Amino acid sequence: MLKEKNLKWLSVFTTILMLFVQIGGALVTKTGSADGCGRSWPLCHGKIMPTYIPKETLIELAHRGVSGLALLSVTWLVILSMKHIGHKRETKFLCIMSIGFIFAQALIGAAAVVWQQNSFILALHFGISLISYSSVFLLMLLIFEVDQKFDATKLIIKNPLRYHTVGLTSFIYFVIYSGALVRHTKASLACSTWPLCQPGKFQMPQNFYEWVQMSHRTLALILFIWLAYITYHAVKNYAQYRVIKYGYLTAFILICLQVTTGALTVFSGVNLYIALLHALFITLLFGLLCYFILLISRAKLRQ
Repeated sequence: MLKEKNLKWLSVFTTILMLFVQIGGALVTKTGSADGCGRSWPLCHGKIMPTYIPKETLIELAHRGVSGLALLSVTWLVILSMKHIGHKRETKFLCIMSIGFIFAQALIGAAAVVWQQNSFILALHFGISLISYSSVFLLMLLIFEVDQKFDATKLIIKNPLRYHTVGLTSFIYFVIYSGALVRHTKASLACSTWPLCQPGKFQMPQNFYEWVQMSHRTLALILFIWLAYITYHAVKNYAQYRVIKYGYLTAFILICLQVTTGALTVFSGVNLYIALLHALFITLLFGLLCYFILLISRAKLRQ
């Protein structure tokens, strides 16, 4: 019993750490702190602890420290999960995803520092860390066995909701990549207004930065409409399943918050706190959609 309790606490701690890693990565990018330690990794300016630590260096060091702690915590969580809940169907897969993607995240982060990769490669970093976070998040839910409060196998899910959920979760990854590309190409303020690029008129993007910004907005609009439709479908047809009904309503609230903070980012001239909330909401939304896929994979199929 004590071991189970300790595993639960470890899973919660690790999930929170991974969330801080996500937000920390966005903080590094938004504050221009990626070069805070020069081109040294894992050292900082060639030292374990530099004597001069400006704000950018402090942010980069903090992000590296949290990422390193998360790597150790995920590794320990995976070992204990395989030992104590390895009999569960999803455990092995989630453990492999958690450990594999956090190492990939660390390697891309190191490569970005040492070799100064281009923006298209750097944009992958947020997406990879997002998969790592979601894997740890689902592993935590598996450990707590939240679905044991109801029998997931008694869920009867028709194909339309299955296909839409899987399709939307795949599509949101492209939206996330485009958003990361906006940050890394410094195109956040390429358009002076929202939702159009220029005030009072509709026109095609005029340069690379406007194309990056407007492509992200277009994908985000499709995502919003698609999720709104799925939420309507879920509430109308699956009201008897609280986890489906309220889960998709929560997802819709998150996408509304995501769109709102995206607009406020432009209007505020990229306010740091709003930008970090923008990264937080999309992280929570992606994790929730991954949980839906887990539930759907356990549910019974009805044509």
